Amino acid sequence: MWSGAWVAERLGVSLDGDARLPGLLGLALRRNPKRAHLLVSNVLGKHVPAAPAVVYEAGAGLGRRVRELLGDAEAARAVVLGYAETATGLGHAVADGLGLAPYLHSTRRAVAGVAAVGGFEEEHSHATSHLLLPEDPGFFAGDGPLVLVDDEFSTGRTVLNTIAALHARFPRERYVVVALVDMRSGEDRERLEQFAEELGARVDLVALASGAVRLPEGVLERGQELVAEWERRAAAPLPGADASGVRGRGLRVDLRWPARLPDGGRHGFTPEHRARLEAALPAMAARLTPVVGGNGDRTPRRILVLGTEELMYVPLRIAQALEESLGDAASVRFSTTTRSPVLPVDDPGYAIRSRITFPAHDDPADGPGPRYAYNVAGAGFDTIVVVVDSHGDTAGLHAPGGLLDAVAPHAEHVVLAVIPSYAPESPMPEPLRGPAFSSYDAEDVGWLLQDLSGVELEAPTEEREEAIQSGGAHYAESLPVEYQPSERYQALYEAALGASADRIARAVGAVTETVLAERSPRPVLVSLARAGTPVGVLMRRWARYAHGLDLPHYAVSIVRGRGIDPVALRWLAAHHDPADVVFVDGWTGKGAITRELAAALEDFPGFDPRIAVLADPGHCVETYGTRDDFLIPSACLNSTVSGLVSRTVLRADLVGPDDFHGAKFYRELAGADVSRAFTDAVTARFGEVAADARRDAKELAGADRTPTWAGWDAVERISEEYGIHDVNLVKPGVGETTRVLLRRVPWKILAQRGAGADLDHVRLLAEQRGVPVEDVDGLPYSCVGLIHPRYTRGATGADGKAVAK
Repeated sequence: MWSGAWVAERLGVSLDGDARLPGLLGLALRRNPKRAHLLVSNVLGKHVPAAPAVVYEAGAGLGRRVRELLGDAEAARAVVLGYAETATGLGHAVADGLGLAPYLHSTRRAVAGVAAVGGFEEEHSHATSHLLLPEDPGFFAGDGPLVLVDDEFSTGRTVLNTIAALHARFPRERYVVVALVDMRSGEDRERLEQFAEELGARVDLVALASGAVRLPEGVLERGQELVAEWERRAAAPLPGADASGVRGRGLRVDLRWPARLPDGGRHGFTPEHRARLEAALPAMAARLTPVVGGNGDRTPRRILVLGTEELMYVPLRIAQALEESLGDAASVRFSTTTRSPVLPVDDPGYAIRSRITFPAHDDPADGPGPRYAYNVAGAGFDTIVVVVDSHGDTAGLHAPGGLLDAVAPHAEHVVLAVIPSYAPESPMPEPLRGPAFSSYDAEDVGWLLQDLSGVELEAPTEEREEAIQSGGAHYAESLPVEYQPSERYQALYEAALGASADRIARAVGAVTETVLAERSPRPVLVSLARAGTPVGVLMRRWARYAHGLDLPHYAVSIVRGRGIDPVALRWLAAHHDPADVVFVDGWTGKGAITRELAAALEDFPGFDPRIAVLADPGHCVETYGTRDDFLIPSACLNSTVSGLVSRTVLRADLVGPDDFHGAKFYRELAGADVSRAFTDAVTARFGEVAADARRDAKELAGADRTPTWAGWDAVERISEEYGIHDVNLVKPGVGETTRVLLRRVPWKILAQRGAGADLDHVRLLAEQRGVPVEDVDGLPYSCVGLIHPRYTRGATGADGKAVAK
């Protein structure tokens, strides 16, 4: 039965025009002094739960038609505006179908710190004021087509109001109006044509179907009488509304929403945002699947994903991803709560069969009031997934009679997913550059760090080790005292550089060629400070030497156990395409930082977690110059070979939520600095090794480079064999062993028997610190440094201090 038959029979209302209209629309009644009837869309996902794929395709298909109308050139310059609250998701889907168009929807929620660039009135609506609050004040400033999207056109007055308001500030030559259905009268159509002529702009129209609503005389008065009569009946309790057996009411699921991804189009949604959301959706669906999949007692499960008012697009896409994930195991539907009051009548010929009422829970600017969810009660859903933004995650949402409580009687399970609400970003810090920070040239590297040079952060090595191993402090909360090399050690460094410069240059060339061939033709190099920074500088120089490319290069902080600097990632995403970012490090040990980066980037879709390194002796990455464990001279020294920059610092009293991680610039060590001398010496060998480096890159392209994590396995074995039982105290490889001797409290050094000059500096440092060197066979690295397991984490004596082993 047509879901408009009940109203048609009683009021004589009918739909004239396109034969598809009855399939797209039903009819309902509402208490409204301007218009009693309501056109209820079956494909909008607002009042009627519908298959998410159907809802999304209705909008995306219209977007593709707009692209065909405009042509590729104009479509690439278009911007899309949707109407709150009903068409926010529809407009977003139209923008998706159009292609690369940025999207904005009007809103009734003012946001402190975001200035309105315009507004307009919706005359027939019960809630009329629309605000335009783009994060980018220039959102409408271009001269490309403006695409306006609403669910229906009844009179066209809303479109006229919108165009008039925007054209006064942002004039353009072309507008495209998009709707699911065009139900204007002939008079309304003429009015729009006349308006466009007076404006001097072209206005096109795209809709799924068109027609008119035929209204007999006196329909408004008769409709109001019907509403009053049937509202008394609707006030009776709904059958089966008993929450006593409901399980898991309001169970919260963390979707791990990507950081700084907007919750929708209220403040603008760009193609880059769209790509990040697409990448994150499968993981979100995977987190919901175990909760909504049921216990196997009924198949398919009936699941409703319920968005909230203006929050339509994100819940729709989550529902779509869940539908694809569950397949035949579930029937997924999507709809949204609304502030629009509509009369419910439990009749198959009426569009609104049931109504759930609850108080507004998002502190609306126009004050408290009732909100509604239609066609949810009595629909037989097993699970209802309620999706709100954090602005609406209030006590009212969870209170008796609130939304969660109101829907609980109508499903076996109620699940809550909260999307972080938009908040205006604080001004982002800018990269530090030499010579103000670091001894590198400004073009060599931009440091996404804050300068903590004036803060006393150094602590004696033994004190730091005790605090770290006892759990009293994290290693990134302080700095070791900078090692000052003796003349003998400095001479070893110079000898090592002379002996290995060719080998380093060749590995730099091989890894850079691999990155250019496999990752991006114009990569953004992002070194993991600070060991990766000299390598990033050299890779940038190779790209310029071999290909004439001027690649951007930055250094960021990553901290074991704390992750990569999120502010730095947001800065990168704001200034570059995350897909072009290639993270760079000097070498791998057991692969802890490799795993750390991969875990940290789960919250930042779009970034590729694969690290490019000069040397991969740990066999834990697939982009490298070599897998040999050889001496990279930049590992021999600390800041004096890394731009006079300390290792990075992360401490709550120094690094706020909008700050980069910190580091120090040791200007006072300028006399001992060899940073530029190191990179210049390696760069000078590029010409001699270029042919070999390119050949290495070709061989790597055809090789099986799948990480085996052999290094991690070896570290676990060594940890058990030597009774350490903590892989974090086992540091494999020449570079990591050197760090142990320079920064930590070494216990002993394991050296591969027969290792040659690559370990001369290690033996010298061990001699100076009184650390035994044990020659062993079968070591997968040249050497391994073992940190002294002096303290048992958590064990304390009577004085509260950590107990030594």
